[in-house]
Amino acid sequence: MKWDPLKYVQFGDYRDRPFFDLTGRIHADQPGEVVDLGCGPGNLTATLAQRWPTAKVVGLDSSAEMLAKAAGQASAHPGLSFSLADIAGWAPAPETDVVVTNAALQWVRGHRDMLPRWLAALRPGAWFGMQVPGNFNAPSHALMRELAGSARWAPRLDGVLRGGESVGEPADYLRIMLDAGCTADAWETTYQQVLRGPDPVLEWVRGTALRPVLAVLSDEEGKAFESEYAASLRAAYPDTPHGTVFPFRRIFAVAQKPLTT
Repeated sequence: MKWDPLKYVQFGDYRDRPFFDLTGRIHADQPGEVVDLGCGPGNLTATLAQRWPTAKVVGLDSSAEMLAKAAGQASAHPGLSFSLADIAGWAPAPETDVVVTNAALQWVRGHRDMLPRWLAALRPGAWFGMQVPGNFNAPSHALMRELAGSARWAPRLDGVLRGGESVGEPADYLRIMLDAGCTADAWETTYQQVLRGPDPVLEWVRGTALRPVLAVLSDEEGKAFESEYAASLRAAYPDTPHGTVFPFRRIFAVAQKPLTT
């Protein structure tokens, strides 16, 4: 599945805010190594290099398109680098002090089983912060799955989209972190995003949730699917004099390993 970095950053202010709400709860002082799992185009990873200028900051992503965009960030920050990697095969290095993963784990099947292993491998005092979308049962996603399962589209899209099982609830992540012996905090926030322009919710999901569908369909099929889907979105998210209000729920969790074991 290919990613479009320009489409992904189209709603940058709204996509960036959860990252800063997450990293604001990570209170590392002078980490030696910071890892951003699923770094995307790297603009947010660069803020970690700015925050911790003496750290080695590594952004990892499985998309070559995203990393091509991220490469320009590395030249401005001596300690910042990016690498092509699959999150599912990653493990913390002995020197890793901070791990951040923002809006990435929802793409990784079985990530809740991986979390205990990652936390166990982190050294004492290390931090782990994660954020995932919590809106898989919102109309934006439910309507997409409903259309994909219709008689017209099911033969092409069966099994392509996942539902609420893609992520856990805040309590699930809190339990995992506490069971790992960490100090932990988990919470959720629903951002009331005001989007503008024609079919703004469709434009939003084109950058993320709709990509698996478009990756399977031909260009002509993709346009036909989007036309049907857009009509449903307009009914679910009506335009107002202020724009289209698009509630977006996000799930956060932050853990710190104890200094002594």
